Amino acid sequence: MIMKKCAIITTYIEGNLAELLPDPEEYFVICADGGYAQAVEAGIKPDLIIGDLDSYKGDIPKDVPIEKLPVEKDDTDTGHSLTYAVNKGYKEIVIVGGIGGRFDHTVSNMQNVAGVCEKGVQVTLVSDGNEYTAVKNGSITVKKRAGWKLSVFSLTEKCEGVSLSGVYYPLEGAVMTNTFPLGTSNEFVDDEAVISVKNGMLLVVVSRD
Repeated sequence: MIMKKCAIITTYIEGNLAELLPDPEEYFVICADGGYAQAVEAGIKPDLIIGDLDSYKGDIPKDVPIEKLPVEKDDTDTGHSLTYAVNKGYKEIVIVGGIGGRFDHTVSNMQNVAGVCEKGVQVTLVSDGNEYTAVKNGSITVKKRAGWKLSVFSLTEKCEGVSLSGVYYPLEGAVMTNTFPLGTSNEFVDDEAVISVKNGMLLVVVSRD
C-alpha cells in the first residue's frame, strides 16, 4: 500500500506521541534520529530512520531501514527527513515535535516549513500545545478548538491581501510585514477560520491558551 501522507517523528516532543499521531498506519513514518526512541516507546514501527544517530545509541532491528548521515552537515536530521519526504512526492507532511526544547531547532524547523511551502507542499508541526504551518499565495482553513488561539505572521518581508474570517479580529485585504506582529493571538468565533494571502507567505500558528 502506497501512503499519501508522511509523518516525521523528531527527538524532542512536547506531549504524548500516541495522541499526537493516533493513526500512524496511515502515514509513511520517518524517525529523525532520536525520534526512533519516541517511536519505540509509543509502539510505532517506522518505515525509515534518517540521522547521524548521535541522539540514539540503542539497537535497531535489521528490518528497519536506516539512512545514515554524517555528524557534520549543513542541515539537521529533521531537515534531511523533510527533504527526503518532499523528494518522494509527499504533499501532506506532519512533523511530530520540533517545537520547544532548543529554540534554535524550533526556528530551524520554521525555516524548513517555509522552504517546503515554497515548493507547494503542506507541512504541519504538532506538539501538545502548539501547531503551525505556512501558506503562500493561497488560503487555508483551520478548525476551531476550544481554548486555543490563532495567530498569523508574515514570513516574507511583506504579505499583501491578507484576509481572516471566522475570528474575533477579522482582516480584509490587509498588508502584514515581518517587523510588526499584527496577527498575534486572535480568537475563533466560528467553527472554522479561513486565512488567505494574495502575495506572500504566512506562518499560521494555533496555540492552547
